Amino acid sequence: MSVERADGVAGLTVPFEALVERAAALAVPGTRRLLGICGPPGAGKSTLAERLVAALGDRAVLVAMDGFHLAQRELVRLGRAERKGAPDTFDAAGYVDLLHRLRRNGPGAPDAETVYAPEFRREIEEPVACAVPVPPEVPLVVTEGNYLLLPDPPWPKARAALDEVWFLAPDEDQRVRRLVDRHRRYGRTLEEARLRALRFDQANADLIAATADRADLVLR
Repeated sequence: MSVERADGVAGLTVPFEALVERAAALAVPGTRRLLGICGPPGAGKSTLAERLVAALGDRAVLVAMDGFHLAQRELVRLGRAERKGAPDTFDAAGYVDLLHRLRRNGPGAPDAETVYAPEFRREIEEPVACAVPVPPEVPLVVTEGNYLLLPDPPWPKARAALDEVWFLAPDEDQRVRRLVDRHRRYGRTLEEARLRALRFDQANADLIAATADRADLVLR
């Protein structure tokens, strides 16, 4: 995996183990830190986040932004169902509040308690509340999502709650292929999957790509 700093400095080839080391440096016992992984749809955010958390064991928990998708019924009511995945189809304020709760309830905090985060279930295309427990003793929360670096309110409050944000920017052809494959796995025809990836998802991807310069690390 090649790495480039957000200021455009040419990067190096970095093995996954080096990313684990960087994440492990944040997972300091007795503290609570938050690492964000951002990027467009199909960039591989979930895969990287899951691998990091697996490598860190009981030092880390994964809380994904996708748990704050608005319910399908609410998207229909608002007339946004066809744009599911756009910034205004998430409970952004709720996600920001959760990040701050996670920070407040870390190791050593007075009266710290387990925080329960929601989880998005792709098999039903709906979020499920209180699905991910984050005990106070866990030092690192890894969170991944599309809009961690978006400049429009309230998203800057999410960025402010995070100690580091890494931005994934894979080869575009590869990213689109992954996205089409994902849509097909969840029941769309090839034509429907391509339409979703190249029309609706691409508009979000272009918006997200413009936020890469706000990241601490850009991974290409």
